[in-house]
Amino acid sequence: MSSPDVHAGKWLLGTLVLLAVSLSLDLGLLAYATYALLGAMLTSRLLSRVWAESLSATRECSRVSASIGDNVAVVIELNNRSRIPVVWALVEDHLSRHALAFRPPKLDVAGSRIQLVSLKGLGRQTLLYQLKCEGRGFFQIGPLVLETGDLFGLHRRYRLLTEPHFLLVYPKVVLLEDFDIASRRPIGEIRLTHRLYEDPTRIAGARPYERGDPLNRIHWRATARASALHSKIYEPTTIAGATILLEFNRDGFDPQHEPYRSELAVTAAASLANALYEMGQQVGLVTNGRDAADRIRQEGWEVDFRTRRAARTAAAATESEQYRLQPMVVETRRGPEQLMRILETLARVELSTGLRFAELVTETAGRLPRDATVLAILPSVTAETAVVLGGLRRRGFAVTAIVVAYHIHEYEQLAGPLAGEGIEVRHLKDQDDIANVCRRCTSGFPA
Repeated sequence: MSSPDVHAGKWLLGTLVLLAVSLSLDLGLLAYATYALLGAMLTSRLLSRVWAESLSATRECSRVSASIGDNVAVVIELNNRSRIPVVWALVEDHLSRHALAFRPPKLDVAGSRIQLVSLKGLGRQTLLYQLKCEGRGFFQIGPLVLETGDLFGLHRRYRLLTEPHFLLVYPKVVLLEDFDIASRRPIGEIRLTHRLYEDPTRIAGARPYERGDPLNRIHWRATARASALHSKIYEPTTIAGATILLEFNRDGFDPQHEPYRSELAVTAAASLANALYEMGQQVGLVTNGRDAADRIRQEGWEVDFRTRRAARTAAAATESEQYRLQPMVVETRRGPEQLMRILETLARVELSTGLRFAELVTETAGRLPRDATVLAILPSVTAETAVVLGGLRRRGFAVTAIVVAYHIHEYEQLAGPLAGEGIEVRHLKDQDDIANVCRRCTSGFPA
């Protein structure tokens, strides 16, 4: 479809041809009418430019971060800096596509973010609407897009009046309200019978020397007393906390169940992180999803494309960036700041196509602490996924997989390869099942 400027160019060309014909044939009345039409066109073109350039705007948001269920007020102040009245202007406060793409939308708009306004000379007008946060995400609010033009529809002007704001909505956290964490806190130090590794800083005793014991294990005092070589016995390390591995590759999620399953996986990860924090345990997060904040830094903020070419160019740039993604990693630590870092990361994570789960585990295995359980949240299971998690278990990690599947036969099919690798598997069916899964996954941790 031709743009309004193309139409205006055709009108201007036709008017000039008509003027030339009227002058060559000495048609005075037609030439006068053509002059009038040409003057009206030039005047309307000038006015549309003045209207577009004389308008300015500011936006204020009541908050920059929110939780699901919160309301965010957006106030836009529109000003006419010229003494010339603006007859009409259509303003639209742009919202990112993924905020509105699903039903119900992740941001529910109360009021109008698209309004037709007119301003007198040096006038101002306030526009107000509210956003109700229905889903987690990192959302772009703005820019404010202006459209104005002449009364004949020949000239259109577009401007971006403001840069965008960004709103971070934290994921939902299912609390374990009937799970008495305090009752699970023993007094004194914890000693586990499940031995993964020995702590060389904690000596439990001595035993006779065995062939193959390293020299630094020899207990010299016991050797001197017994007149025979003895080796130290160390306390086993305790399994404390967990590192959550979240599968967020787009190929792992069936489009028929989206965005339900991906959001269920994020909610489960957030709830597990909160439960471990409440228990005073360390917790970390590793995922192959894409960071929305990094996407915006790399590609620039999203705009309302006015041509198909611009949209295709932006889409191609997005696809090329997908294959250069790095894992999103929150190192396993303790503390309230750690929980907030994980929740912020889960709020920003987006489905990607850049890194498969097996590649994620291979790339980050060296950064996983061995004293923390590996909790893998999986919407699908491939042979490579089962093998790489089995490899972690054989290297001494405690591994538990949480399979996101509604139907029991689907869960059994996905859990089979994992069970074959000796991995403990939990079934996450829906949001009502999250609390039960969190209890079962954290029941073996010292509190």
